[in-house]
Amino acid sequence: MTGAVVTGIGVVAPTGIGTEEYWRATTAGASAIGPITRFDPAPYPVRLAGEVPGFVPEEHVPSRLLPQTDHGTRLSLAAAAEALSRSGLTAAEAPDFGIGIATASTMGGFEFGQRELEHLWQLGGQHVSAYQSFAWFYAVNTGQISIRHGLRGPGATVVADQAGGLDALGVARRQIRKGTPAVVTGGVDSALCPLGLAGQLSTGDLSGAHDPERAYLPFTREARGHVPAEGGAILVVEDAEFARDRGAPVLGEIAGYAATFDPDPRDPAADGLPRAARQAIADAGLEPGDVDVVFADAAGRAGADRREAAAITALFGAGGIPVTAPKTGTGRLYAGAGGLDTAAALLSLRDQSIPPTVHVDATDPAQEIDLVVGRARPAALSTALVLARGRGGFNAALVVRAPLPGKPVHTKE
Repeated sequence: MTGAVVTGIGVVAPTGIGTEEYWRATTAGASAIGPITRFDPAPYPVRLAGEVPGFVPEEHVPSRLLPQTDHGTRLSLAAAAEALSRSGLTAAEAPDFGIGIATASTMGGFEFGQRELEHLWQLGGQHVSAYQSFAWFYAVNTGQISIRHGLRGPGATVVADQAGGLDALGVARRQIRKGTPAVVTGGVDSALCPLGLAGQLSTGDLSGAHDPERAYLPFTREARGHVPAEGGAILVVEDAEFARDRGAPVLGEIAGYAATFDPDPRDPAADGLPRAARQAIADAGLEPGDVDVVFADAAGRAGADRREAAAITALFGAGGIPVTAPKTGTGRLYAGAGGLDTAAALLSLRDQSIPPTVHVDATDPAQEIDLVVGRARPAALSTALVLARGRGGFNAALVVRAPLPGKPVHTKE
């Protein structure tokens, strides 16, 4: 079986633009949750979000692409450029059609679409941008990254909310097993505009708290929903031999993956998440005892948190494994979260350090998980399990493993 290894990571997150800036903030327990500044949120019951601060599109996107792209697509282009740069991979190094692309999206280019709807109703149809035909679309990040970097291999876009970020990595591994040397993959989302927030409010899952430090508290008795956010991560996944032959730095291996679906995810008997976790661990050829840390979905809703905690304790025992949810410092990034949590898991393996779950002081004792809080926890780590759920019943689990002895060794910049 062909191995799939990660050779590059690109991050654009509320806590940092760039992988190392994000990781320094994450391990330090920094939080970027704050009042929404991109528009006036006063008419809405939700006033907090995780915005990417200081992002200057002109520094990351060619000027000719600016009129064509939504804010979220610009973030994805920046993340993809960093991932490819860190991996050292270019289209010229691969055979024709040898680099694929698979990204995840939850909402597409919402902000772009809102602006064009305003033009339609205020000025008339002749004032709607021709780029509206694709800039709003879920597949736009896949298309723009592909065009920008000459990626002519298999292309895909997954729409499964937060689970989609892991599903895209699963698609990438499948393509590599079928013979594609490399795939650029992950997820980036952004819908922090009035139309986007209105859509997210309809779920009833957003926290209405006004205190940034008490708004997103998964696995606690104070859990009241999540804080919306933007950003994500793009990863370069390669066939292990292809990466070795070109001397690429290897951060880790995608060792296992599985996805399941719950027709009614709020049913207390829904078992999709534990099934996905068990299947991903088995797909990696491992037992639960081989896993060293869990990066949780961390919905921030009491029922969903109880079900996730029960799934973790069923696999690893009560308090049997460190669990973390660094997304409490960024907010929930929707499709961007799966890629970003995978990036964090790989960086944890690299540095032997589990980042803290920001803002959480203590978990609900009834949930019986060993949540890492307060500060980063040093640990001997070789394997991590990443969990994600998407609205509507999607579940995904991914196992990443540190480079094996004798294999290409990662490099730390």
